[in-house]
Amino acid sequence: MINRELIRLKVVQMTYAYYQNGNNKLDAAEKELFFSLSKAYDLYLYMLELMVEITRMAERALITATQRAQRLGESEMPDARFVNNQFIAQLRVNHQLTDFIESQKKTWADEEDFVRRMYKLVIESDIYKEWMQKTTPPTYDEDRELWRKLYKELLVDNDDLDQLLEEKSVYWNDDRFIVDTFVLKSIKRFEKKNGANQQLLPEYRDEDDKEFARRLFRASLLGADNYRMMITQSLHNWELERVALMDLVILQTALAEMMTFPQIPLVVTINEYVDIAKFYSTPRSGGYINGTLDTIARRLIEEGKLKKTLSQGEKSEK
Repeated sequence: MINRELIRLKVVQMTYAYYQNGNNKLDAAEKELFFSLSKAYDLYLYMLELMVEITRMAERALITATQRAQRLGESEMPDARFVNNQFIAQLRVNHQLTDFIESQKKTWADEEDFVRRMYKLVIESDIYKEWMQKTTPPTYDEDRELWRKLYKELLVDNDDLDQLLEEKSVYWNDDRFIVDTFVLKSIKRFEKKNGANQQLLPEYRDEDDKEFARRLFRASLLGADNYRMMITQSLHNWELERVALMDLVILQTALAEMMTFPQIPLVVTINEYVDIAKFYSTPRSGGYINGTLDTIARRLIEEGKLKKTLSQGEKSEK
């Protein structure tokens, strides 16, 4: 689940914090980097669990409604199709998710009021209302698709949820937009035949990605003087001290990637850090980062210090 997009973002954040804190302890900073990445994976599992918890809230409401109908002698009982969702039933017993809940002691049990608000948001949505009007029993695929739609429409970009998660962990402030994409991807990957053994996304795709994080972070900090000299040479009538610290860190990390990972195309590196600048620096930073990296890369290629090209035809990083 922890892909290189998230790794780059975390390396930039931890490099920025390294300079802000001024502790100059590389090993401690690296440990903090990997802890931050592990918290992103925790958030992924925590968000999967939220869907189960909303369904539990629905179960409680169904029991209350059923008891009321029985007490009043009504012949028609409340519809249980939402509570009996086959995808949620499978997710609820998923071995990886239940192990996480047990080992980390992370549940939504202490957030009953919040879960109730999310449940209310669900049952008041057009998606839910249209679903409950169906006259035929839903298939497994339809049950799964229901929750993909609910998650995408109601939980992504949910300000209340963002605020709650921010209070729970400072590491989750900027992780949501990436984690949400992987939750949605996981929902689509579920298959009924896999039962409780359905594989969730792994924390790291492979050891190469974990090593990428370590090497990029260390290269960014250990090669800082060299990279900042490159940046200074690209400035025209401008002093390095006048460059915003976040922009400087983004440039420094991007140059570390350019110089340390020969297999990653330049266009991939530049585009990735331009995107980071657009979201986490000033409104004009994206264009500034793009122009500066392009200028430095061309000079390094001309000087024979960088064995890459700036061709747009290069393949994207996998």
